[in-house]
Amino acid sequence: MGLPSRAEPVSDIIGPEGGYMNGKGREGIFLVRLAHGLIAVFFVACIGAVYYAGLTGRVSLATYLAVAALLVEGIVVLLNNGNCPLGAIHRRVGDPKPLLELFLPPPLAKKGIPLAAFLTMIGFLLLLFRVSS
Repeated sequence: MGLPSRAEPVSDIIGPEGGYMNGKGREGIFLVRLAHGLIAVFFVACIGAVYYAGLTGRVSLATYLAVAALLVEGIVVLLNNGNCPLGAIHRRVGDPKPLLELFLPPPLAKKGIPLAAFLTMIGFLLLLFRVSS
């Protein structure tokens, strides 16, 4: 069992009749993936807000809210042994794949959370440096 030779077709990601998610729970899987994707976009935007404030020195309420959201998310991930807490919801609805594995091969997908944590820490350091100088 090797790495996929190409990305999966969109039809397999969202699960219409020909996809691997046909049958029981297809709508639930789609909704969980959609919600998880929107949450991921929110946290990427939070990381972007931290970098923006760190690079420009413009700290606003949005910066504080982004930092708070990222800190809470970091604590939740740490309490979940470094795993995304939404993975359990994916499994509960019968989703065979974690969210990042829809877009990346499994070995790369497993590095997604550590990479996001690293980028967040760099953003925090950049912001701290900018604010303290």
